[in-house]
Amino acid sequence: MDEEFFPWQNRKDSPLNEGLGGEEDRKEEMGQELSVAGHGCSSERVSSWGSLPDVCLRHVYRFLTDRDRRNADLVCHHWHNVMRSPSLWRFRFFHFNGRLSKYRQSESSSAVDYVRSLGVYLEQLEVCVCPPRRSLVARRLEQTIRGLFSELTRVNAPLKSLYLMRLGLDQPSWTLELRNSLVECLILFLRRGASRLTFVCLSGMRISMNQGLEVLSVLAQSQRGSFPRCSSLDLKGFFSRELQVHHNSEVPRILRYLQGLTDLSLSYSCLSDELLIALQHRKRGWRDVTYLQTFSLHCTLNEPHEQVVCGCSWATLASSCPGLKVKLTVDQIIDTNKLAGILLPEIPLTEYSMTAFYSPDQNWSTLPLLCCMLPRYRHSLQNLCLDLSNCNESLDEELLELVKVCEHLEQLRIWAFLEISTVQRLLHFRLTKKSSLNQIRVRVYSINEETKEQEDQLKELLSSYLHLPPELDFFAKVYPFV
Repeated sequence: MDEEFFPWQNRKDSPLNEGLGGEEDRKEEMGQELSVAGHGCSSERVSSWGSLPDVCLRHVYRFLTDRDRRNADLVCHHWHNVMRSPSLWRFRFFHFNGRLSKYRQSESSSAVDYVRSLGVYLEQLEVCVCPPRRSLVARRLEQTIRGLFSELTRVNAPLKSLYLMRLGLDQPSWTLELRNSLVECLILFLRRGASRLTFVCLSGMRISMNQGLEVLSVLAQSQRGSFPRCSSLDLKGFFSRELQVHHNSEVPRILRYLQGLTDLSLSYSCLSDELLIALQHRKRGWRDVTYLQTFSLHCTLNEPHEQVVCGCSWATLASSCPGLKVKLTVDQIIDTNKLAGILLPEIPLTEYSMTAFYSPDQNWSTLPLLCCMLPRYRHSLQNLCLDLSNCNESLDEELLELVKVCEHLEQLRIWAFLEISTVQRLLHFRLTKKSSLNQIRVRVYSINEETKEQEDQLKELLSSYLHLPPELDFFAKVYPFV
């Protein structure tokens, strides 16, 4: 491998040549290694950096880039020995864009070389793809990802977490041949190396129905009879946008077999009564019964979201999964009737995030949401995030009342057209009433590009609150709405 990516290549004392077993690594894993750094660095007096214990050096090394690690590795023998610690190489992030550079090693060679040298220690792998616009770039990405997964399989990487994000296979640049090749290499990897996976993220893959079902089936089959099972699965944007997944009965059937799931993220287009029933199902014969703990749904305008889901299905799921937390993200859905069909009162909603940019001529009001729908969750809502373009509508009083009635609200993030005095009233409520609200972040939108006058007003109103409680995370700012 190129020395820029891995500095130990061709060294006789490389961890690839002599291994990483033995007493030192066992001590490292037990947290008992307290030897003083700097031993063997120099016969002269040890500097302050040289006196750092190994555990501190490893902590610092985790923040370094590959180039910085290479430089640190060359400082002295002791730093080189500490750099061999397996704990430094258990996580890796790759960002692939398919572009060529005459100054850098190709993405494919870099990824394969890294896994070939360090894949035996790799436990968490994150791959983020920049969706290609041309078929030539898509082909390079396909070769890079296929080579990466092939090498992961060959070295039998002990992966526990796998992120493969933003592939966007529904883009025209992905030809049928390239899509099939990518899906086949992923399926092959899951068949051979998914038994140890406890976290899988395939968000933004945008796969076809048949291929998506095949990937999920292989993932479910690989988890049978293995411990620990996959406990977290992120499938936001997994299927193509136009697919009405809630009509397909295979998705609930496959998810039922993932018995170890505690955290599940889906697009709202997958939601159905049948799915909610499947998530209730657990084999009671097992010694350790797991329940769904967190259920995240992403509902967006450009995906199907008009299906009817019964409130009783939500109620049954909530009763069968003690302490279930439902997190809902809504993007650009501003039809009040559709929102009412989504925000059923039986949902144990703990987190609600909404982005709604709308023009004045769309004649939509936020007030039914603030006054009628969200107060239903006053006993469960913990996190509220709203980004609204309400330039022709005041919602200050309604927002303040909602905050007051939500008994367990812990985090509030609001970006909207608000009165400056509303920020002060929010802070005053938090400081004078018994409340669990420990994070308040407000962005006050302004129609004026010049916001100095409003900023001065905000500073003046907040000048009397100089000493806030240490547990309170408070931030307020005026922003021009562009």
